[in-house]
Amino acid sequence: MLLHTPMKDIAKKVFEVEIESLQHVAALIDEGFDAAAKAILNSKGKLIVIGIGKSGLIGRKIAATLASTGTPSFYLHSAEAFHGDLGMVGSDDIVILISYSGETDEVLKLIPFLKWNSNTIIGITGNPESTVAKNSDYHLNVGIINEACPLKLAPTSSTTATLVMGDALAVALMEARGFQEEDFARFHPGGSLGRKLLVKVKDLMRTEALPFIDNQAAFTEVLLQMSKGRLGMVIIGDAGNVEGIITDGDLRRALLRNPDTSQLTITDMMTHSPIFLNSDELINRAEQLMIDKKITTVLVGDATTRKLEGVYQIYNQ
Repeated sequence: MLLHTPMKDIAKKVFEVEIESLQHVAALIDEGFDAAAKAILNSKGKLIVIGIGKSGLIGRKIAATLASTGTPSFYLHSAEAFHGDLGMVGSDDIVILISYSGETDEVLKLIPFLKWNSNTIIGITGNPESTVAKNSDYHLNVGIINEACPLKLAPTSSTTATLVMGDALAVALMEARGFQEEDFARFHPGGSLGRKLLVKVKDLMRTEALPFIDNQAAFTEVLLQMSKGRLGMVIIGDAGNVEGIITDGDLRRALLRNPDTSQLTITDMMTHSPIFLNSDELINRAEQLMIDKKITTVLVGDATTRKLEGVYQIYNQ
């Protein structure tokens, strides 16, 4: 079958259809959203997101976003729930039921238990007159204009609208809680933000095989130790008394001033007052200082006593 419409035009049309649907759903948001968000905010239990199929996939992402932004939450597959996993649902928990039609059989079967268990139900559907909507304490309407699928069958605009509604809930709750970068980092210790906001310089500094040289060392010794140390620098003195450092930049500048290496001394080449960082400094502050100073390597220790604990490089992770 020949395709006459360029692929890029089809892509643009999908964006147009889905954006139009999102604008339509945004206009449907009312006080019910406020009430649902406040119910979650005031809940003493967890937030459980339930769905199946494409709605389930979207529900899984919504639960993950909520959990990572301060709302204890997890996803529960509706079929698994019906076959024993309802034991995970406490009476204080709030349950979000996702079904675009509002008539998904596997979701409807859970309503009697949720009512018996005294759970607050938030329904996310595209039909305010559906069974899920009518049995919800709060209903979030994600009724779209059109699916982007040319057959109007595959969930496209509808799943996008549901996902954005979940994002809207997460962001509203974040702002209500005053959720900050530090809070986000605590839930993401393995990510780059978590590393910067939780990890300290002492956790990442290098302490072994540091390239020390004597202040009487020859030029060739500087080169050998710099290459061996693989830090782009050498340290003059020892860990108990750092006299200065020589970086590869210092070397280049010294050679430009005097190409005769036999005439170059350690004192001529070295930086006498290198920057020290406290080992308890957070990585984000340390790296910002290094960016401001336009340097990639700092000494870790006490600038007053000149005692060295290690070396930290901004690009060594």
